[in-house]
Formats: sequence, C-alpha cells, structure tokens
Amino acid sequence: MQTIEADYLVIGAGAMGMAFVDTLVAETDATVVLVDRNDQPGGHWVNAYPFVRLHQPSAYYGVNSRRLGSDSIDAGGWNEGFYELASGSEVCAYYDQVMRQHLLPSGRVSYFPMSEYLGDNQFRTLGGEDYHVVVRRKVVDATYLSVVVPSMRPPLYDVAPGVDCIAPNGLPRQPARDRYVIVGAGKTSMDACLWLLRHGVEPHRLTWVKPRDSWLLDRAAVQPGPLFARRVLADFSAQSRAIAQATSVDDLYVRLEKLGCLQRIDPTVEPTMYRCAIVSRGELEQLRRVSDVIRMGRVVALEPGRMVLDGGTVDVDPGALYVDCTGDGIGTREATPVFAPGRVTLQSVRTCQPAFSAAVIARVEAMDADDDTKNDYCRPVEHPMQPLDWITMTLDFNHNQLTWFDDPELMHWLNRARLNVVSHMNTDDDAARDGAAQIAPRLRAANAKLEALLRV
Repeated sequence: MQTIEADYLVIGAGAMGMAFVDTLVAETDATVVLVDRNDQPGGHWVNAYPFVRLHQPSAYYGVNSRRLGSDSIDAGGWNEGFYELASGSEVCAYYDQVMRQHLLPSGRVSYFPMSEYLGDNQFRTLGGEDYHVVVRRKVVDATYLSVVVPSMRPPLYDVAPGVDCIAPNGLPRQPARDRYVIVGAGKTSMDACLWLLRHGVEPHRLTWVKPRDSWLLDRAAVQPGPLFARRVLADFSAQSRAIAQATSVDDLYVRLEKLGCLQRIDPTVEPTMYRCAIVSRGELEQLRRVSDVIRMGRVVALEPGRMVLDGGTVDVDPGALYVDCTGDGIGTREATPVFAPGRVTLQSVRTCQPAFSAAVIARVEAMDADDDTKNDYCRPVEHPMQPLDWITMTLDFNHNQLTWFDDPELMHWLNRARLNVVSHMNTDDDAARDGAAQIAPRLRAANAKLEALLRV
C-alpha cells in the first residue's frame, strides 16, 4: 500500500466536490487528494441522458473560477429570452477543462479517477493499487447527496420479456414508435416529453404516468444579471407578501401560485411533490399538451399490452416504448452537521443550489473559526420532496443568509462569487450592503410567520 499526504481528502468529483476544491484552492494554500469512481469529473453528468440540459442558467453553475458557456441569451426555442442552459456534454467538457487547466496545474491537487474509496482514508485504483492518505486537516464527503439517474440502475418495477423499456439515454437511438409511455413525474420525465415534442412527436402519441404532480419554479425568476434584476426582486417581494398574508400552509401555496412564485402543469390537480424543478413558461405550455396522463400511483409491472400500477391495470399498445424516468435525483439523506472534527459533509446551504453551496462551505472552511461557528454559517438546507419542504427550506436558508449578512468579509466574497446569482446584479460592496440591510428585516419577518404557520 502506498502512502500519500494531503491537507484534505475529497471523495467525489461531481458538481459539489469540484466546486468545493476549486474554492479551497483559491482561498487557501491547502493540498488536496481528490478520489472519484468515474473516469472523468462531473459526477452524475457523466451518466446523464444525451439531451439533458441545465434547468438553471449556465451563468451560475459549475465552479467559481471558470465561466460556463458564453453568458448569452437564447434567441429561440422554449428558453427564448433567457440565459443559456448548458447541455450535458458541455457540462462534462467544462469539468474536464477545470480539472486539466486549473486544478491540476495548481500543483496542489492530486486526482485519482476510476478509484474506489474503501473507508479509513484508503482507496483502490482501477489497476489494483491501494493508497492510504495521511490527512492533515479533514476528509470531505462530496457523495452524501449522491445523484441517481435512471441509467445508473434498472427500473424499480418488473419488466416482462418482450416489453421495450429504456432509460432516457436510449431515446435518440430508437426508431420511431406509435406510442411512447413516459414513466415518472420529475424533471427527467419532463425533459423526455419535451424532447419528443421538440422532434415532432404529436402529443396524442404520448402517455405520461405520473404518480404525483409537482410544484414548479418559473425560470424567469431565477435569471442572473441586471436585465432580470427587477423580475427577480419582484419574485422575492411576492414570496414575502404571500408569506405575510397566508392564513395556513395550504393558503400559502395558493398565494404563491397566484403571485407566480410557484406553478403547476395541471391547475386542476393538487401537487404533492416539490423537487425544485425549473421550467420556462414555454416549456410549461408544451407539457400541458400531453393529455393522456395516468394518475394511478406507481408502476408495479410492465407486461405485454398492459401496465400494472398501484391503483389497477391499464391497457397499452403492445408495441409501445416505455421510457423509465424514475431516478431519485439528488439524494434525500437526513441532514447532518456540515463541519465536524476532521470531517466536512457537503450539503446544500442555499435552496436548490448544490454547486454554490459547496463553494460557500469551502469559503467558510477557510475561516479561522471553530466547527460550531462554521455550522452556524452553513445550516443544511435539505433537498425537498414534498410541498411542505418549501417552508422548511426557506427557514433554513434565511437563517444562513442572515448570518452571512453579518460578516463583511464573507459578503465581500459572495458579492464576487460567480456561482452566487445575486453577484450578477450587484456592482460593489456598498450596493450589496444596502441590499442586505433592506432584505434582512423581511427575512426575519418571513421566518417568524413561517414558524407560526407550521405550528397551526
């Protein structure tokens, strides 16, 4: 067994691991051993379906040190008028460039792809070499919120012989079918429907199996830059107003939808899921064209000519192509303290922004403070599953943001952090400070009201 030394051992070179290491290298003189089981950095992007795109702007995704894309605004398509959304291949190429052109040339990062972490600071390479890392500071777990996409595992239901069921990765290689059955209700299923519609498949040829309906975010409200500042601020004001006026949790969601903060595909169906999925109004209108929607629970089995679901059976064209879109996405493990003796566990500290969160955690790790103080800066914001989680996420992130507002040095960094959507709007520290002074009382009032609603 070979022995190597480093200040940090980082397990996982996905979006969070890369963002953490990038900021750590920029803010400290630390050395890093980065271990990953894939043959290139990027985590789940390496296994994603070929037509996948970011559902948030490229302008604030990736790592702080390098721009992703050209910060251009799309001139056509269902994202017209909004900042570009990088494709999966662009994201993978981007992370490869970050590694080869920035992290490795620093001389402080040792990267071990195709290697399996064995625990106890040990890992094994594809060639069978075993390494032990003498860690001077901390082990960083960048896999705690691991992302599972459909191509990474078989369907979670029985598929009988003769039934064609594929992951979305296989869609571009399939011949045309008279009937497509999309299984799943999350963002992957939306992407599959939109891809088929974009390529001229008429809506009547699609069947969409949705165990649950979801609340969605409007992409217009998450745009960076001065051009969209008024719209983003209007969304924040609308959220504050909805919270202030809400008389119950259910009433809050009615108000959030009425004010455009949340949206849903079918206004007649009450959503029971919320996973931070973002769609444009154009995409929303396209998804509403799919009328053959089956809401009979989860699929239990696919048999020739029929589906078996929790709520019964449905006859289906025997030649139908099933597209399994039931991956879990971001993991839902229970929140744990980010900082502990000898350990950092990467989790979201801002709602639905894991890459930004990892960069913030690295910046806080660079502070001269104890773990309790650092944890107060970085309260985990658990990734949502159900509508109620919108409230708990907001509470935790508001706490973090209020803590950040009280630290001028951290605010100076945040105001220049590419991954921070707000940094694309502020031009200097004075503007950021003035903005924080105006927002802080509203965050405190919102948290007090949300806590009261949860007690009702």
